[in-house]
Amino acid sequence: MPDMKILALETEVPDTTAEQFATHLAAEARRAWELHQAGVIRELYFRADREEAVLVLESASLEEARGALATLPLVRAGLIGFDLIPLRAYPGFERLFAGAR
Repeated sequence: MPDMKILALETEVPDTTAEQFATHLAAEARRAWELHQAGVIRELYFRADREEAVLVLESASLEEARGALATLPLVRAGLIGFDLIPLRAYPGFERLFAGAR
């Protein structure tokens, strides 16, 4: 099965503190780098309107992506989660060329 692109939107767990996050941030960056180098995380961003990560992943399935994200220290510590959105290529450009064949 070919890899699919998946948009992962961070969701913070209510009632967490900055101090709880602080002890995991270096390990979080290190693990994100490892997943990036492995080709799982393709793009990493922070939202401009709040401190939440937005990741673009490539995985064979949602389950595989979920498993990779579960290795992040902040996820393991129960401080954040992710909403996963599977993406597919935009098919609309075909309409531009439908009569050209």
